[in-house]
Amino acid sequence: MKLFTDSDLDGLGCSALAKLAYGDKADVYYCSPRNLNQRVEYFLDQPDNSKIDMTITDLSVNEEIEARLEERFKKGQFVQLIDHHVTAMRLNDRKWGFVKPEYEDGRKSCATSLYYEYLMEHGLLEQTGALDEFTDLVRQYDTWEWEKNENVKAKRLNDLFYLFERGKFEEDILRRLRENKDAFDLTETETMLMDIEENKISRYINAKNRQIIQTFVDEFCVGLVHAEQYLSELGNALNKLNPHLDMIVLLNVGGKKAGFRTIHEDVNVSEFASRFGGGGHPKASGCELTEEAFDHFVLKAFPLQPLKPDPERNELNVKNAPYGTYYENRLGDISFIMPVSDQCFEVLQNGENAGSFSSYEEAERHIKRHYGSWLRFDDACVLHLSTALRIPAEEVKANYEKAVKQAFNG
Repeated sequence: MKLFTDSDLDGLGCSALAKLAYGDKADVYYCSPRNLNQRVEYFLDQPDNSKIDMTITDLSVNEEIEARLEERFKKGQFVQLIDHHVTAMRLNDRKWGFVKPEYEDGRKSCATSLYYEYLMEHGLLEQTGALDEFTDLVRQYDTWEWEKNENVKAKRLNDLFYLFERGKFEEDILRRLRENKDAFDLTETETMLMDIEENKISRYINAKNRQIIQTFVDEFCVGLVHAEQYLSELGNALNKLNPHLDMIVLLNVGGKKAGFRTIHEDVNVSEFASRFGGGGHPKASGCELTEEAFDHFVLKAFPLQPLKPDPERNELNVKNAPYGTYYENRLGDISFIMPVSDQCFEVLQNGENAGSFSSYEEAERHIKRHYGSWLRFDDACVLHLSTALRIPAEEVKANYEKAVKQAFNG
């Protein structure tokens, strides 16, 4: 039995299930969307492989390979493809294709959970509590349901996958699933390692947040950052730190890949990725870094300066202040959000009215997207008001709200 599967945790989950079901007969090829078709084609070209059952999980083939698999299937040779990506839905038209992005109860699926059900349905694997828990941990991480459920265990399983060599990690997973049928647990040592790793990830995210390049690609305001590790955590965190951006684009020039992540319901990064020959999930997708993609995301963005993050320790110039909030950008432009009422916030750009918005968040989103601005530091605001009002800085600090209102009314 030959299994072609993805090289991430979901792909490893499928590999582990195959080895539990088929034992030594399971021969696994870890692939990527970039090389899957080539590897499947090579397998199909070998006459000796005509009698070997083949399964593809967590990945989909192009139309040329699809036709060859259909030809193989019609000859009575075993073919099975199991996937959960929306972009592979067309393969449901094939008797050997099964693509299911979500379950009837609304939960999103993953390849591991679908393959687990397939193996049990065909009597190839016996259900256990440990397998139930393991497959759902993989599913929750792969679909980011873990974050909503605060299931840190799912995230830590993925972190361990990237921390250890894949072969050793898979052997350890198989040993646990064989020895303990009731539950799937992490060891104390693994928990300690994850505490250290999470601190490392946090520092990495903070560093990358200072490297984001903001620009428009087509109709989307995107944040570009070069990164090669912790991509899922990074993409999610940077989106939350910069909610005015439609998506985060994670660039790996060495690997010639681009990943797209979003937290917005009205943004479909799978559709966006398809413009560059890629695909994936609505909130997490990717593509090859082709010449077109390289031109959009690297060359055109190269002259731009990184976006400055908002200060974290401001005490005076804070967001949604009842007396108003200042922003600035690299050009020295000053934006001011003035609350007029609970449902009206005016934006002044260099003293000129730049529009009214129904919430503070909408006003801030406009400022950040169109002017590339960040929350102005306390010291800069105090100096600005001290100069404008011709009063000592210490007096401005002591009566900051009064000084802001005086400057605005003036």
